[in-house]
Amino acid sequence: MAQVPQTFLDGLAVRTWCGLALRALGRAREEIDAINVYPVADGDTGTNLYLTLESAATAVEAVFAGYETQPAGPALADAVRAMAHGALIGARGNSGTILAQLLRGMAQVLAADGAGPRCDGPTLRRALRRAADSARQAVAHPVEGTVLTVASAAADAAERADGDCGTVARAAHEGARAALAGTPAQLGVLARAGVVDAGGSGLVAVLGALVEACTGEAVEAVPDRADPAPKAPSEAEAEAEAEAGARAEPGTGADPDPDPAPDAGACAAEDGGPAFEVIYLLEADDTAVARLRTRLDALGDSLVVVGGDGLWNVHVHVDDAGAAVEAGVEAGRPYRIRITHFGRGDVHTGGPRPPRERAQRAVVAVVPGQGLAELYAEAGATTVLARPGEPPASGELLAAVRRAHAREVVLLPNDAELRDTAAAAAEQARAEGVRVALIPTRSAVQGIAALAVSEPGRRFDEDVVQMTSAAGATRYAEVVVAEHRSWTTAGICQAGDVLGLIDGDVAVIGSDVTATAGTVLDRMLQAGGELVTLVVGDEAPEAVAARLEARVRESYLAVDTVAYRGGHQGALLLIGVE
Repeated sequence: MAQVPQTFLDGLAVRTWCGLALRALGRAREEIDAINVYPVADGDTGTNLYLTLESAATAVEAVFAGYETQPAGPALADAVRAMAHGALIGARGNSGTILAQLLRGMAQVLAADGAGPRCDGPTLRRALRRAADSARQAVAHPVEGTVLTVASAAADAAERADGDCGTVARAAHEGARAALAGTPAQLGVLARAGVVDAGGSGLVAVLGALVEACTGEAVEAVPDRADPAPKAPSEAEAEAEAEAGARAEPGTGADPDPDPAPDAGACAAEDGGPAFEVIYLLEADDTAVARLRTRLDALGDSLVVVGGDGLWNVHVHVDDAGAAVEAGVEAGRPYRIRITHFGRGDVHTGGPRPPRERAQRAVVAVVPGQGLAELYAEAGATTVLARPGEPPASGELLAAVRRAHAREVVLLPNDAELRDTAAAAAEQARAEGVRVALIPTRSAVQGIAALAVSEPGRRFDEDVVQMTSAAGATRYAEVVVAEHRSWTTAGICQAGDVLGLIDGDVAVIGSDVTATAGTVLDRMLQAGGELVTLVVGDEAPEAVAARLEARVRESYLAVDTVAYRGGHQGALLLIGVE
C-alpha cells in the first residue's frame, strides 16, 4: 500500500496560502458584510478582512520578488514575517486588526530562532495556539461568540490532532467551523439576527485556505446563517450580554475609506454608543503602549492593540477622537490615522439605515498628499490617499467606488504604476452594476486637468472623452531627491541629487531644487502651453513656487500659473503644463 506523502508548510506554501485566502475572502466578502451585526452593524467585516489579507499577500509577493534569481525562493521565516507585517500595516477595522495579530502569533512560532525551513504538524499546532492566545491578549475585554472564540476552538482542535501539517490544518478548520456554528448560542444579537459571527466566518475561510495550501484539497464554503430557531438567551444571559457589549471585543471593523475626521466634540451615536472609530499605526515601546492601553480603555470601548517590536496597530471606539489621537502622540508617533464618524441612527443602533439616493455620476481619484485630497474633494471627487511608499490596493479603490455611491464613476489612478490595480477595481465594480470608466492618468496634475473639464450634466461617454482629452494634453513632471546611485536616461545620479522627471523619465540631474525645477519647466514650455500647475510638497523650499511663477511671468507671455500645497506627497514638486 502506497504511503501518503507528508504535508508541510514552507515559504512557497505560505505564498499559496495568501493567494487562496485572498480568493476565498473575495468570494465571501459580500456574504460576510451582510451578516455583520456585532458589536457594530456597519456591514464591512468581509471588506476589512479582504483588505487586511490583500496587504499581507502584497508583502509576501514583494519578498518573493526579491528572490527572483534564487530558485529556492524565500525561507519560511521570511515569508511568514512578511505576511504578518503586511497584515499589521494594512489592518482594517476590528476584524482585520485581530486577523493581523493572529498571523503575527503564528509568525512568532514559525519564524522563531532555530525554526527549520519547513513547518511540521507539531510546529503548526504551537503556531495556532500562539495565534489564538496572542489575539485574545490584544483585546481589552474579550467576549465569547466572536472571532476569538473561533480562533481558540481552532487551536484546541489542532492540539488534539496527531499528524502532519495537512492533518493539523484540517482539524483546526473543522474545529473552527463547529465553533462558528455555535456563536449564536453565545451572543444573543447573533441569535436574533439568525446569523453566525462575521469575523469568525472570515477566519474559517482563511483556515480553509490553509488546508488547501497544505493538502491541495479544497474545503466546502463557510455557512453564514445560524441553525433554524436558535435558542433565545435567558434574561440573565441578556443582561450579561448587554454589560459585556458596553466593553465589547469587536467582530467587525470600520469604514474602509472613511470621510475626513470630524470635530472631536461631536455628539455620540444616537443609541449612546461611541461616536467615532479611531485607528492608527503607532511607533512606540512596550512600556508606552501599556500606558496607552490603560488610557484608551478609559476613553472608550472595542479596544484592540496589536503588534510589537516597536510597531503597533491601535483600534478603539470613542466619543472624543482627538483625545484618542493625543494619547497616541504621548505614547509615540502615530500615523496613517483613520477616523470614522458613526453618526446618528446608523450602525450603533443595529437597525436599518435610511436608504441614501444613489448619485448619477462621481469621480474617484488617487491622490499623493493631503493637500491634493482636499483640493479634489472640493471639486466633488471621492479620494483615496496614496502615502509615499504605500500605494493603495485594489480593494481600497473598490471601497472608494462603493463609497461614492453613484451609478456612473470615472476612476483616476493618477499613477502609471496603479493602472492595473485600478483596472481590477473597475472590473469588480462593473460586476456590481456600476458603470466605470478608467482614465489612465499618470500624475495628479493630469487628474486635475481632467476634473476641471468634467460636467456631470453631460452624457457619460462624452464627459469621459473630454476628461481623457484634457488629461492627455497635460504634460507632467516631478522633482524628487535620488535615494541611491543609479543609471538614468540623463546619466548617472548620486544619492541626494535632485532629479527632474518629465513624463516619467529623468530629464535633469541637479543639486538645487529651484534651479532643477526651473530647467524642467523651461523644457516643458518649449513645446508651448497655456497653463502651468504647480503642486508643492511639504519638503520643498518655501520660495520655489513664487520663483517659478515669476519665471513664467517674465519669460512666457500669455501663460498662466496656479499653485497648490500638496502636503506630504513624496515628490518635492509636481508640475503640469496644459
